[in-house]
Amino acid sequence: MDFRPFLREVPDFPRPGISFKDITPLLGDAAAFRAAVDGLAARCLPYGPEAVCGAEARGFLFAGALACRMGLPLVPMRKPGKLPRRALSFRYSLEYGEAELQVHADAFRPGAKALLVDDLLATGGTLAAMIRLARLAGAEPVAAACVIELANLEPRKALGGLPVEALLRMEG
Repeated sequence: MDFRPFLREVPDFPRPGISFKDITPLLGDAAAFRAAVDGLAARCLPYGPEAVCGAEARGFLFAGALACRMGLPLVPMRKPGKLPRRALSFRYSLEYGEAELQVHADAFRPGAKALLVDDLLATGGTLAAMIRLARLAGAEPVAAACVIELANLEPRKALGGLPVEALLRMEG
């Protein structure tokens, strides 16, 4: 399926010079959303994941659906102050600022194979932080999955060779 018609570009959001990739049209079309989830699941099952991790907030949308589709537990990686038990934290840089993600210290069984999911792979900062947090929590990342990869930003360089499955590779 060609997912391009279900994406919208929003210029100068969240700040001037950034061209935001809006996935809400994809989410708003049940058949396209299902096709995206099914496509990512088919590509990611061969990695043998035992848990699916989603980055807050838009990554949750795909990670939750993928976890359900693949019959795996969902591990949320959240913004600071959202998790009620002891959490591990990692601060990182984005293309337009700083961010931080946290995960429960006991989120994974030791050595669990983790699939890391976000909606968009731009500079690789969020997924690199997810790799770090998964390892700190005792998991082993086996692959990353996203709907959109901005290939010209060379985001895979930040991921240390982790395999990436993207439904759509485009220029940023």
